[in-house]
Amino acid sequence: MFDNLSDRLGNVFDKLKGRGSLSEADVREAMREVRIALLEADVALPVVRRFIDAVTEKAIGSEVLKSVTPGQQVVKIVNDELVEMLGGDGEDAEPRELNLNAKPPVVIMMVGLQGSGKTTTTAKLGKLLREKHGKKAMMASLDVNRPAAQEQLKVLGEQVDVATLPIVAGQQPVDIARRAMESAKLQAADVLLLDTAGRLHVDEALMAEMKAIASVSTPVEVLLVVDSLTGQDAVNVAQSFTGEVPLTGVVLTRMDGDARGGAALSMRYVTGKPVKFAGTGEKLDAIEAFDPKRVASRILGMGDVVSLVEKAATAIKEEEAEALARKMAKGEFDLDDLRMQLRQMQSMGGLGALAGMMPGMKKAKAAMQQSGMDDKVLVHMDAIIGSMTAKERKLPKLLNAKRKKRVAAGSGTQVQDVNKVLKMHQEMSKAMKQIKKMGGLKGLGALFGKGGMGAAMPGLGGAGGGLPGLGGGGGKGPSVDPDTLPPELRDMLNKK
Repeated sequence: MFDNLSDRLGNVFDKLKGRGSLSEADVREAMREVRIALLEADVALPVVRRFIDAVTEKAIGSEVLKSVTPGQQVVKIVNDELVEMLGGDGEDAEPRELNLNAKPPVVIMMVGLQGSGKTTTTAKLGKLLREKHGKKAMMASLDVNRPAAQEQLKVLGEQVDVATLPIVAGQQPVDIARRAMESAKLQAADVLLLDTAGRLHVDEALMAEMKAIASVSTPVEVLLVVDSLTGQDAVNVAQSFTGEVPLTGVVLTRMDGDARGGAALSMRYVTGKPVKFAGTGEKLDAIEAFDPKRVASRILGMGDVVSLVEKAATAIKEEEAEALARKMAKGEFDLDDLRMQLRQMQSMGGLGALAGMMPGMKKAKAAMQQSGMDDKVLVHMDAIIGSMTAKERKLPKLLNAKRKKRVAAGSGTQVQDVNKVLKMHQEMSKAMKQIKKMGGLKGLGALFGKGGMGAAMPGLGGAGGGLPGLGGGGGKGPSVDPDTLPPELRDMLNKK
């Protein structure tokens, strides 16, 4: 979503970093370019003005202009102000966690326009509350206007293993809310999620219905679900709801889309309420807590390693990790292990999502897009390995020219594609042995440095013979020193 804005800001800051000193005129010129970039990203004008004024005031201070690295100081100020714009990250920031400590059942009311993704988001939250917070959740659809809306929530409830209120034909929203409250108490549910009806636009009937439901259910949380792809209109919708319903937070859906990102950057300023969650895909587990600090880092191309590790912790099963660790201890790494790694990469969002979270990988991600490379590469590689016999996967050296032709034909690929997979396996085997020799966190650098994961992925860039920025072919990827990682990240890695 923020790719265009990130590119524009990156170009501005590259100019600043390349100068040994900055004048006030340099800073003001850079801020003019930043203002244009934000306006083109569809950020609300009042938000842009406030942001630029705050950054300019701090950036033209003597402690910045006279510092050793003034360009980097300006980037830090922009990063801090972005975090503040998105909701803050200190003790004074609004709480973004759901209030689940109230007397059960804790009622969470989902509001928003039709088509914003309320029903799917309701199911996602139900799944999140059950799996992450250990809460017994129940869902109820109050949408009697949209055809099959109640049936949709019932089907989603079965998929995420969360109970839904039985459907009674002809019952009106307020009566459904009363029945849901009684049923949640009888079933000792910790949380009750109310999926309300929407309209194509804000009108008096919609607001009257929202108020009536709120008076009956007394919700602890009222979450406004907004489609990020609607751009500046999403901000107008948020303003309308803010004046009528006691909102406690915002959920932004389709954050994985190609919108310009202005709605996300403007929402907190316009509503005065924190963005609590972001929908990042169509799958029912594609929802994450909105973290201003991490989002700001992604916008400025600094990556988001903590989120990357969290995704890895979710995608990688403990027993599989332990089994791989035992094989590594013996210096073993066969094609079945490589196949498992590829599938884990797919479950973590694919190559593009992973590259976007890695510090300094912005150019690599752009190279992937320019070369037309997408996550089908992982599917093709999986198919190639699947076309091999069990013995060939255990002993890749058995793959002679004749066998490679058979594997290529079976997977619908070319022999050179089979060779690339075998080369990748060979390089990853070397990297695994390096990690074993270096041990623990000290081996992390091998994943990103010379001879590591970068060198383990030659040819993924297609005809270019490697993926620029990932160290493909030449094995000159960016080096990461584990000792420089944040303490919380080192702790997470140690636990894994």
